[in-house]
Amino acid sequence: MPELPEVEALKDFLAEHLVGHEIVRVLPVAISVLKTYDPPVTALDGQEVTAVHRHGKFLDLTTADGLHLVTHLARAGWLHWKDRLPDGPPRPGKGPLALRVALETGEGFDLTEAGTQKRLSVYVVRDPQEVPGVARLGPDPLAADFDEARFAALLAGERRQLKGALRDQSLIAGVGNAYSDEILHAARMSPFKLAASLTPEETHTLHEALRTTLTEAVERSRGVAAGRLKAEKKSGLRVHGRTGRPCPVCGDTVREVSFSDSSLQYCPTCQTGGRPLADRRMSRLLK
Repeated sequence: MPELPEVEALKDFLAEHLVGHEIVRVLPVAISVLKTYDPPVTALDGQEVTAVHRHGKFLDLTTADGLHLVTHLARAGWLHWKDRLPDGPPRPGKGPLALRVALETGEGFDLTEAGTQKRLSVYVVRDPQEVPGVARLGPDPLAADFDEARFAALLAGERRQLKGALRDQSLIAGVGNAYSDEILHAARMSPFKLAASLTPEETHTLHEALRTTLTEAVERSRGVAAGRLKAEKKSGLRVHGRTGRPCPVCGDTVREVSFSDSSLQYCPTCQTGGRPLADRRMSRLLK
């Protein structure tokens, strides 16, 4: 799933390529992708793009008329820029193409989604806060006012484990499965540690790891073409997606805990005092 750093890079890329240009047409291809009907998607025809914003993991294209085309790429969605779009309208079917945006220059982009679980979402709204996922977002962790005191206030009384708390978009916007693993590895903390149990020193360490990890990921992604962002993300990860490989910090083997629809990765030496975490799903499989 694209997370804050990749969506930030896509925002910058689209701002460079879209602002000042006119949308000729927005063509929904997959019936499930468009989540709103008023204003209609045709209201964007002929509109000039004036800005591109990011809200957590949401992309927001703003037009001169005050309309917003808001997109959430979900787990398997992606944006593909085209210097020249194919002639003729796309054909609806079983392929990955979900929506196409065409500019007056002949350029544009396609939104695609792999797999059978179609969760990619597009909204046409007058205010981004009309999108339920945007309205419930917590603060952006890279915002200037996201200081240690604000972070500590968010975690105060939070009874969930750190992994779940960091991924909660209503608590902190933009962090997903991959970067929560990376942040906790940088902070040398167990993903199962309770958020409310952090000492002031641990809160300081986690806040610093959160800001540093995301800032460095954004800098790595900055200027990278949309088509290469996935590879750039993968190349910068230290533990996420690296099960069985050596930790780049201490050399211990990166381990995994599996859940029904996801998994987390961690380094026992760096994060859990050398103790492997219980993986109940794998334990059941081994019985």
